[in-house]
Amino acid sequence: MPAPPDTFRRSPSARVLSIVLAGGEGTRLMPLTADRAKPAVPIGGRYRLIDFVLSNLVNSGFTKIKVLTQYKSDSLNAHIARGWRLSQMLDMYVEPVPAQMRVGRSWFRGSADALHQSLNVVTDEQPDYVAVFSADHIYKMDVQQFLDAHLASGATMTVAAVPVPREEAKSFGVIGVDAHGFMTSFLEKPADPPEMPGRPGWSLASMGNYLWNTDSLIKELEHDAEQDSQHDFGRNILPSLLSRGDPVFVYDFAKNEIPGRLERERGYWRDVGTLESYFAANMDLVQVQPVFDLYNERWPVRTWARPYPPAKFVFSDEQGGRMGVATDSLVAEGVIVSGGRVDRSIVSPMVRVNSFAHVEQSILFEAVDVGRRAALRRVIVDKDVRIPEGIRIGYDHEKDKKLGLHVDEEADLVVVPKGHRFG
Repeated sequence: MPAPPDTFRRSPSARVLSIVLAGGEGTRLMPLTADRAKPAVPIGGRYRLIDFVLSNLVNSGFTKIKVLTQYKSDSLNAHIARGWRLSQMLDMYVEPVPAQMRVGRSWFRGSADALHQSLNVVTDEQPDYVAVFSADHIYKMDVQQFLDAHLASGATMTVAAVPVPREEAKSFGVIGVDAHGFMTSFLEKPADPPEMPGRPGWSLASMGNYLWNTDSLIKELEHDAEQDSQHDFGRNILPSLLSRGDPVFVYDFAKNEIPGRLERERGYWRDVGTLESYFAANMDLVQVQPVFDLYNERWPVRTWARPYPPAKFVFSDEQGGRMGVATDSLVAEGVIVSGGRVDRSIVSPMVRVNSFAHVEQSILFEAVDVGRRAALRRVIVDKDVRIPEGIRIGYDHEKDKKLGLHVDEEADLVVVPKGHRFG
């Protein structure tokens, strides 16, 4: 999997192992996570959530990557094994590491415990530094700049943080910093978030991405394993470092530069932890001028793509209203829009939209078949679903519930679960 020459860089002086934490259950994304791990949830028609962090690492030249998996990881493991195959000759790899129960009989009890239970992947590789990244966020980052900031700071650990409006910061782990960029506090979903120095009205939210000196990481994980805690990097590890006065540097993600990036993308980061945020992130992609650009050839989002045929749009009976049309939408390979209409939607591979059907502000997963004259509005349809002819979904939530569908009233969304059969 080659990368553009101007973005593929390696640091000869620093041996870095990247650990991607991909064991999350994603309960708030149910029913999309009923049969798959959260990092395996499809997005943008042809990607999985994990593709974004893996693309950032590979584009940055970080090509020794271990992916820690646990919850319903079959589709995630298959995606990595089939699509993320780097050059073994150049000692590059992306390897899934299943939960091993090496230190006890329990599954992962938190993000720090996940790495502690898999600590052999670090000690076997013997890196100078370890990059610990979450697997379920959408953003673009040149990780080399993150590493450069860590090396220059002399800190034990560096955490990446994104500036967010102070009112929105109440939903995140918020980091307080001094004038030199070192962490002074960490508060989980605070009612009164601390502001950034010199930037009133803004706070720094943790991205869940860390760069560690290897010896310090091992020492901290072993110490945390002995404590009665949630064994979480944000809730436990960061406060523990602060309490002992260990220097923790904070990297301002808004300063990260990406080749070919448009200015409106600066600082774009989405935590797709809920159905509402997941839907919003997908809708970001279909805007006429998207705030997250999938078409930047100098920083591609990589994925595994099967050899499907091109998308096809058929029938042009404008007078009779039988037109195969898609507007303000992303349409993947193998799709056939056969006399139907798709507006402001994401259409995944091998979907068929039949005559006179209307799909609006919706997300269709792989191999969905939308029957003739059916109408969908703000609906997420999981894979392998046949939408019956003439049905209307998303227009009356009480009727949607009677059909056995998942309704999120607050977000005004309906989810048709994977393989759902209509009566």
